[in-house]
Amino acid sequence: MRVSDFHFDLPEELIAQTPPAIRGSSRMLVLDRRLREYRDNFFRNLPDLLHPGDLLILNDSRVIPARLYATRARGAQTQAGSPDPSGRIEVLLTQQTGEFDWTALVRPGRKVQPGERLLFAAPGDPTPLLQAEVLTAEEFGERTLRFAPTQEFRAILERIGHMPLPPYIHRDDTPEDRDRYQTVFSRESGSAAAPTAGLHFTPEILDALRLRGIQVETITLHVGLGTFQPVRADKIEDIRLHAEHYTLPAKTAEAINSALREKRRVIAAGTTTTRTLEHCGQIASTDGFEPHAGIQLHPHSGETSIFIHPGYQFRVVGGLLTNFHLPESTLLMLVSAFAGRDPVLAAYNHAVRERYRFFSYGDCMLIL
Repeated sequence: MRVSDFHFDLPEELIAQTPPAIRGSSRMLVLDRRLREYRDNFFRNLPDLLHPGDLLILNDSRVIPARLYATRARGAQTQAGSPDPSGRIEVLLTQQTGEFDWTALVRPGRKVQPGERLLFAAPGDPTPLLQAEVLTAEEFGERTLRFAPTQEFRAILERIGHMPLPPYIHRDDTPEDRDRYQTVFSRESGSAAAPTAGLHFTPEILDALRLRGIQVETITLHVGLGTFQPVRADKIEDIRLHAEHYTLPAKTAEAINSALREKRRVIAAGTTTTRTLEHCGQIASTDGFEPHAGIQLHPHSGETSIFIHPGYQFRVVGGLLTNFHLPESTLLMLVSAFAGRDPVLAAYNHAVRERYRFFSYGDCMLIL
């Protein structure tokens, strides 16, 4: 298949630039995979659409204020150097690889080469609070940075960093984004983007799900560089995703094993959760496995670069809650693998006609 097979026409005005006024008030398109039918609904009705005994898995990764603005240091003989007035450098931290080492996207990348130092200060104050050396340079603005050691790194990041809103949101971040571009159940810091299907949940909806007999557990996958990099291949077999760190807790592994053994549905909230569960399912599978049964997950941490596209056989996930994704994106390919390309594109075209809101701050789909 070709990347262009996953194209659909999306008017730009349907890309949500702000969150809904009230968290949890989003519209939700419900797609029945078996009947290949869809119907309009609202996210607040999610508890009534799931069955008692279903297991809902959330991604509890917490978004860090990963977008920073730097100046290039000059005067390398001094301890801190002095700012280069030639322009501001935008740095998006995408993954921590060591105590003070990070991969990042740097713009404009052509200006920033290995051996250079970047200085990070608070607005209106030229005194650098953080310093980083550029260790390596890759294509498309990818860089490896090593920050000067400081015990206050996270606190400084919270002070001077910005929420890493996606590039299709054409505005600067605001104080409101510190709350709304974060799930109410976020716990483990490390993501450079929100697991956006989780943004719809409120404490009240989570309580309603549990009261209905739906078990709720969590995994952690820290969203990294792959979310921000466009697809640069024509054929889907040529696509390679960046690795992202995940953790499968013992309580969640036990809950999934019980659900699969008892033929209960595992519902993944988001593509990040789906990729984590299916990666763990691949690790646990042996030759001749039976999908949704016969595998045993074990708690562990690791990295995954799993790319799910049509033809993939799902081992764990039996239901999917997800936002609407970019045309020709790997996330749309994942959704199409789960529900079929033609039904998914038909549902997306319906969402366009009915003027659903798209992408991170937009509406959602429930696929069962």
